[in-house]
Amino acid sequence: MNSFDTHEVFNQAPPFGDINLLHCDPALEAALVREGAGWAADELAALGERLGRFEVLDLARVADANSPRLVNFDRSGRRIDEVEFHPSWHTLMELMIGAGAHSAPWADPRPGAQVARAAAYLLFGQVENGAQCPVTMTYASVPALRRAPPRIADKWLPKILSREYDPRSLPVEQKRGALVGMGMTEKQGGTDVRANTTRASEMAPSEARARFGDEGEGAWRIVGHKWFFSAPQCDAHLVLAQTDAAGSAGLSCFFVPRWLPDGSRNAIRVQRLKDKLGNRSNASSEVEFCDAVGWLVGAIGRGIPTILEMGSHTRLDCVVGTAGIMRAAFCHALHHARGRSAFGKPLAEQPLMRNVLADLAIESEAATAFALRLARCFDHPGDPLESALGRLLTPAGKYWICKRGPVLGAEAMEVMGGNGYVEEGPLARLYREFPVNSIWEGSGNVMCLDVLRALGKNPQESRAALEAELAPAAALDPRFAAYVARLGEDLASVSETGARRIAERLVIAVQGALLLRHAPPYVAEAFVASRIERDVGGAFGRLPDGVDCEAILARALVDQIEISG
Repeated sequence: MNSFDTHEVFNQAPPFGDINLLHCDPALEAALVREGAGWAADELAALGERLGRFEVLDLARVADANSPRLVNFDRSGRRIDEVEFHPSWHTLMELMIGAGAHSAPWADPRPGAQVARAAAYLLFGQVENGAQCPVTMTYASVPALRRAPPRIADKWLPKILSREYDPRSLPVEQKRGALVGMGMTEKQGGTDVRANTTRASEMAPSEARARFGDEGEGAWRIVGHKWFFSAPQCDAHLVLAQTDAAGSAGLSCFFVPRWLPDGSRNAIRVQRLKDKLGNRSNASSEVEFCDAVGWLVGAIGRGIPTILEMGSHTRLDCVVGTAGIMRAAFCHALHHARGRSAFGKPLAEQPLMRNVLADLAIESEAATAFALRLARCFDHPGDPLESALGRLLTPAGKYWICKRGPVLGAEAMEVMGGNGYVEEGPLARLYREFPVNSIWEGSGNVMCLDVLRALGKNPQESRAALEAELAPAAALDPRFAAYVARLGEDLASVSETGARRIAERLVIAVQGALLLRHAPPYVAEAFVASRIERDVGGAFGRLPDGVDCEAILARALVDQIEISG
């Protein structure tokens, strides 16, 4: 270096990329096989290779930096309410739709299909999270739409199940594929959707037929607003509105398309796009329904049960998506620590830093194992124990996994220091993504109350399902057996004020059981010593002496699994 050369770059980790996101993750590969989707390994490996490429990982940065733009009117003054996206968004959407992340288990419901789809969704979670929102809602809409009137289901389901991404704003008949969103939240109600004021009134049959022909049968007019209307560019939305018809009152669910059967735009007015902390590549909006038209899905007054089935699948994705972001944050932190030296040796070899990284690795692996185990519950809707376990663990997992995400993200950011804090790197974006999964589809308190409802509605079935899940691991470790016994005592007398503690301990128990039975002993021992023997709390990096941090980190991110070519 000469006297004027002050900017030689050294002691910086190379960018993270050109790595197969599946093959570098033995825990995900093992969970995929264990939970019944080993048949999808080759397809997911190809997906992991594609998603791990530098150019694909960089799409997330570009999409996040170029938020969507609302265009209310065309050049002639006509109301159009369109949303314009950066090309990077469309590329990401094309990748997800092409991989069937929105539809695969419905189009091909073979054993393990939900697990395979969850693994794909977890891989996408390591890339970009805003584009996951319309994918999740479309995936979750299918069970409800299969019970919609045939004139809706027969027209829409083939387009929803299609693996062709078609972003054009057109009537569904002219499209190669379609996406579906949802509209529940209003200004005055938030989580309390029963306080919604949006109203629906049935159209006169003669008017509906005159306007839409046979497709007008059962049409309703909708007037009101939604404070959070996710992905307004979707081709249709499931919307909650109050009804009062033939003596039946209450919230009902309506299928509200953007384009109507007569080729006109539906009267859904996008007032503005939300300026959000994270999820900035995705369009979230406020809308008004000005005599919009929709069709009833489910029974009048049964809108909440109808849309809650959709909610159970979106909550699954909150768990899986958060596990993916956790994995990404951890990988970037460990990659940085392996490539940067301080005080004479790599950061990853410094004892205290190694403890922190191993603790993060344990948290990420436990989240991955839990997410795919939960997905297996969705693969067996006819199994009473699996269904009961799913009803219990879906809200519990959404609560606890989504709560752990921001904490892990902050620690991973600190591992990278200033390089993690700046927006040029991935950690700031990933950190901003974590809170949405905790807030969307019911915040923490709502999830914990749902855990109590699941326990109260079918206590014997819930306890039996939980016991079947935990008992094999309890036989392997007395510390875990004692934890399970205490959990059983708490479940016998749970109160609303203790609901968060119960939800947390349910998830930790299931994670511990999975790791004790299926992970290497050094991983299971670290989890038990740090999460079972003592309550979770404080910062990461408090693993006790004797934990094999080196082995944990060697497993957590397999080195040199690079993409050829």
